[in-house]
Amino acid sequence: MKKTKLNDRNPFKKIRKLRMNLSLLLTAAVLVATSMMCSSGYITPASLTETAEYTPVETILPTVQFIKPTETATPLPSATATMDPALASPTPVFDTPTPSMTPLPTATQIAADAPPSTYYAQSGDSLSVLATRFNVNPFEIVSPEAIPETGFISPGQMLMIPNRLVTTTPNIALVPDSEVVYSPSSADFDTETFVETIGGYLSDYTAYTNQNGLSNGGEIVEQNALNHSINPRLLISLLEYNSRWVFGQPGSFSEEAYPMGHVDKDEEGLFAQLSWAAKQINIGYYGWRDGTLTDIVFRDGTSLRIAPELNAGTVGMMYYFAQIFNKTQWYGAIDPDIGFIAQHNAIFGDSWARAAAIEPLLPPGIQQPELILPFRVGDVWAYTGGPHGAWSIEGPQAAIDFAPSSVAHGCAPSELWATATAAGIITRLGSGIMVIDLDGDGKEQTGWAFFYLHLLPLSTLDEGDWIEQGQIIGKPSCEGGRATGTHIHIGRKYNGEWILADGALPFVLSGWQVAAGDDPYEGIMTNGSEVVTASPDASFTTRIEREEPDIPDSSG
Repeated sequence: MKKTKLNDRNPFKKIRKLRMNLSLLLTAAVLVATSMMCSSGYITPASLTETAEYTPVETILPTVQFIKPTETATPLPSATATMDPALASPTPVFDTPTPSMTPLPTATQIAADAPPSTYYAQSGDSLSVLATRFNVNPFEIVSPEAIPETGFISPGQMLMIPNRLVTTTPNIALVPDSEVVYSPSSADFDTETFVETIGGYLSDYTAYTNQNGLSNGGEIVEQNALNHSINPRLLISLLEYNSRWVFGQPGSFSEEAYPMGHVDKDEEGLFAQLSWAAKQINIGYYGWRDGTLTDIVFRDGTSLRIAPELNAGTVGMMYYFAQIFNKTQWYGAIDPDIGFIAQHNAIFGDSWARAAAIEPLLPPGIQQPELILPFRVGDVWAYTGGPHGAWSIEGPQAAIDFAPSSVAHGCAPSELWATATAAGIITRLGSGIMVIDLDGDGKEQTGWAFFYLHLLPLSTLDEGDWIEQGQIIGKPSCEGGRATGTHIHIGRKYNGEWILADGALPFVLSGWQVAAGDDPYEGIMTNGSEVVTASPDASFTTRIEREEPDIPDSSG
């Protein structure tokens, strides 16, 4: 198929002009950083040493002409890009960000006698987590309306919270949550068509992946977006921001091998780099969501308390940039005028405008639908994994594991069947993966979606099929990723956001409620006075039986 070429008003030219203007405004002399090999590894513009002179604009957007600026910079003309009408996403409008000559504040200083803050609850906030973020006791948070002690607080509810934090990160929200997770705002975004239409290095890239075999660049972006539930628009922007893969060409070996800025021989190449980056974003996003992350730690060992007003999406990006940049570079990356978000909005338009149409991601009064244990009535399985990462161990602790009764260890075939926890449409199927869309629109980015991993599905099932609750869907296996034994791995998403297994909306299956332990894979499930304990050895205390003859069973 003939590629569509962008005209002279394309986003690449816009970004190139933006880069030159920012360079003219902010640099008097620029050191061109080229990659080189040394005993400590590969040095790239995204991994300068702590002692090197650094200008955020050059490192972040290195494809500029290095010209000594005149006293008066030439104004950048505004433009509107004309994209291929075949693209599934709306035509983006490229607003020109105005570079700020005022240094970004390094912290928020709070006086000891400062009055309480007025805070409006955001999607996914809960009382205990807000108390952790603001470093207060839960009873010190007050509101004209009743505050639920468990569950989510309604987005927009006004809260008064004491000011206790003295030094924090900047409190400017950079990106909405819906632009970070694979949310309804990107449900109709055609990743492959977008990449092919732009025609940069990414459009010509191919590589073999264990999941899908030989894949092109757009397919690899989409695979990682789905696996981690990270917005493909965000991954595309980060590729361009770090290594110019999308609109141009990588400028060095390091940018080609490590396009997301993480220099590690074990994670070389596009798929591994995207997977690593998505994992870091999720660590920040869901660590903020569950209250386990309160500080950004930089590579030199220093740290900053995260401003408690920030949303999870912004914290996810802050955490990612702290993994690849030193502190000076990090401040440049999060600067709303000249950092990453300025380029992202130049490519895809205003992310907050998209968010306004679909947020909050977790609406007021959200409840888990009734779910059943993922096996047949009367079968005995073992609860082998408490809350752990939905796709990677360090990611959102949204998944749990069950293994069938067996006399053999390891990846032995099982005679027991896995069943559907709820009725819905199979929206994704392949390589040990099945996703059931509960709202029936065929999109896992909208509403409730139920995720299976290590499932060997029935050969008679296909994407688009409707299945009933309790219906046989396949057998447990070791398919679809790392597994030491035959089992199934299950998790929930709502509007693309992973729902933590032991969070404000705990995982409940056939009346059994999940509670986390001290470490991933640990924990218990309780049903009244009954308790089962998660353990990989499938001991007696892990055994659980589905005893619900009153719920329809379509197992045949």
